[in-house]
Parts: sequence; C-alpha cells; structure tokens
Amino acid sequence: MLIAPSMLCADFANLKRDADALQEAGADWLHWDCMDGHFVPNLTHGPIVLKALRPYSPLVFNAHLMISHPLQYLDDFLEAGADTLTAHIEASDDAREFLEAVREAGKLPGLAVNPGTPAEQIEPLLPLCDVITVMGVEPGFAGQSFKAGTVEKTAEVRNLAEAAGRHVHIQVDGGVSTENLPALLAAGADVVVSGSWLFHHPRGFAAAIRELRALEK
Repeated sequence: MLIAPSMLCADFANLKRDADALQEAGADWLHWDCMDGHFVPNLTHGPIVLKALRPYSPLVFNAHLMISHPLQYLDDFLEAGADTLTAHIEASDDAREFLEAVREAGKLPGLAVNPGTPAEQIEPLLPLCDVITVMGVEPGFAGQSFKAGTVEKTAEVRNLAEAAGRHVHIQVDGGVSTENLPALLAAGADVVVSGSWLFHHPRGFAAAIRELRALEK
C-alpha cells in the first residue's frame, strides 16, 4: 500500500514544513489536488506551487488534475515536476490524447472517475493507464463523507484491470479512514489518499500513517 497525503489539507503557509514532516512520517506520495474553478467549484494548487516545492521533496508528486482542459496545462505540470498525472474521464479534453501525452513524457498516466460515472467507461482506456483513481467523494472539497458504493466500484475497477491484463495502481481519493480502509484494500486498492483524516489526526502524521499501515497486515 502506498500512502498519499492530500496536500489540499496541508498548511498552505507552511507547505515545505508539512511535506518534510510527511516524508519523515513515512508517506510515499504527495497528492496534489489541482482544481481550476471550472471543472469543480474550487481553486487550489497550480503548477507554480508544485515547482516551488519540487527541489525540496524526494517523494512522488501525484498530480490530480480536476481541470476541464488538462491538456492545456499538461506541459506546465510536467515542467513543475509531477511524476504521476491523472485527469478525469469526465473532463472536456480527449482522455486518450492526455494519457498518450503523459506516457510520451515518461511519466505515469492516470484517469479519475467520479462517483456517478460507471466504472466500465474506463475499460477502453485501461491499456493506456498506470493509475486509476476512484473518487470516494464528489471532487472539489476536502472533508466530505465517504460515499456508499466506493468499495464496490474499487473492486469493479480492479476486476476490469485484471481482465485487461493491466497491473495498474488503483487509488482511492476522498473520505478514506481506518474505518473503510480494510474493505478498500480487500477490494484491490493499493494507493490511499488521505486528507482530513490524516492531517487532523490528534497524534500527528506519524501516528496516522502507522494506523493506516497496521491495517495492511
């Protein structure tokens, strides 16, 4: 299991401090929720923020582009140092073109699927994906409740990937906690995005990550 804390819940005035603390606590990836105010009704991290922090963190930068036109900004995020780049299948740009461009750049391409989008919509694009992100909440804001049906969709995505002969990362983003993690892991998830639960843990980042990892056994 890879643990990817969502920097949407970090202290924006102290991103480097939080990134350093997360690395020391045992995080694997840093998850960047990049929103354009159009695809979702919120504005968050852009490529300038990733670029500023990139020299100071060796962790994988996992860019989740909640953007209507991800191709328009792809070069900026590549230049900023993103290692994995995920666009939404619901976005306006052609998903195949996005995935091919990310792979051509030597990075890991991914697709995200919203709660209301059937998992089978990703099936034709699985050969081009290294990461599939199953949304456990509606994209746009941290702190939402985990949606019913997310575990079942995670299992469906894993089954589709295995049927296609693809060993992809299946990432679950939104509402993840120790309460639902065991079921998500059993369903086939192997990358866990944790935002509010991890950042607001009463005993700090390291304790939160230890609790998550204990459920992997």
